[in-house]
Amino acid sequence: MWRRGADRDGYVANFVETEQILQANGLTASFIQVRGSIPLLWEQIVDLSYKPSFDLVKPEEAPHVAERHFVDLVNKYGSVLAVDLINKHGSEGRLSERFASAMQPILSEDIRYVQFDFHRICGHIHFERLSLLYDQIEDYLKKHGYFLLNEKGDKVEEHSGVVRTNCIDCLDRTNVTQSMIGRKMLESQLKRIGIFGADDAISAYPFFDASFKILWANHGDDISIQYSGTPALKGDFVRHGKRTVQGIIKDGWNALARYYLNNFVDGTKQDAIDLLQGHYIVSLSRDMAPATKAAGLETYASFRLAFALVLAGLMFAMMSLRQARNDVRHLVLSLFWAGLSVGVAAFVRANGRMFTNRPRLFRSRH
Repeated sequence: MWRRGADRDGYVANFVETEQILQANGLTASFIQVRGSIPLLWEQIVDLSYKPSFDLVKPEEAPHVAERHFVDLVNKYGSVLAVDLINKHGSEGRLSERFASAMQPILSEDIRYVQFDFHRICGHIHFERLSLLYDQIEDYLKKHGYFLLNEKGDKVEEHSGVVRTNCIDCLDRTNVTQSMIGRKMLESQLKRIGIFGADDAISAYPFFDASFKILWANHGDDISIQYSGTPALKGDFVRHGKRTVQGIIKDGWNALARYYLNNFVDGTKQDAIDLLQGHYIVSLSRDMAPATKAAGLETYASFRLAFALVLAGLMFAMMSLRQARNDVRHLVLSLFWAGLSVGVAAFVRANGRMFTNRPRLFRSRH
């Protein structure tokens, strides 16, 4: 959560290249997809709320940043189809509008943009409606194909373009969508090399179908664990082909775990990543400025202490209220303790950023 969007050079916070490889009948086929954070300057600073607000940074630079990002993708992969899965309305709406606006000047034969409001169209259970998205991009997939080597190792087909998929974190909606695209392309490859007939589908072969789903579900979980600390949400659909009660309950648990990690763990995790990648360099030189230190109340802000004060206040308020029948003064004490709890809770809520686990070594600069 402490690294969102892109930097000024167009490099995005979360970027993953996935290559799906098939080897059969002496032939080798490959299909590549990529996922990446929305290539704009934006941030989402954790503040103890369940879903922190999105803040656009230097919106006037959005077209430049998006152009740098997609020019780099074109140089590496050829044609690029950007599939944007974020909502058009609500808190994600501003990001969606800005992303769509930044894409307009750079659209060309090599860069195409498709907006698909995943939550509005598919909801939480109707993921089969992704077929509507496939209908929009089928021509692109057929045109740019996949990589294919024959039995002699000679190149028969060239993969001339890539699909770049994003939601907010590029984890949950993205993995569901990429698994659908991967399935369609695998079926196409199997037909090309003669294993499938013209009307065959993976779903007609239960063992193969289950293996494919497990492969993509595990893949999505691995990426999600690395980035968010929990397995991917909506994984039951990728793993079983349908939403299940157990999967929905698991998603709820993972969502709570993400909330805890985002607010109380990820700052330290980001410090470790910055140290490992060299963004923060340890030096024995006394002239080097020390790591950024909190000032004022931030030095003493502790969510655990605040939580303990709220619980203690409520406990004393209840104890005093029980004694209020015998002594009116206890009613005043009860109001005092209750007011203290409410006051501490209100202060923590109003200053949520102060009570989160933030990176201390290196502050990202757009």
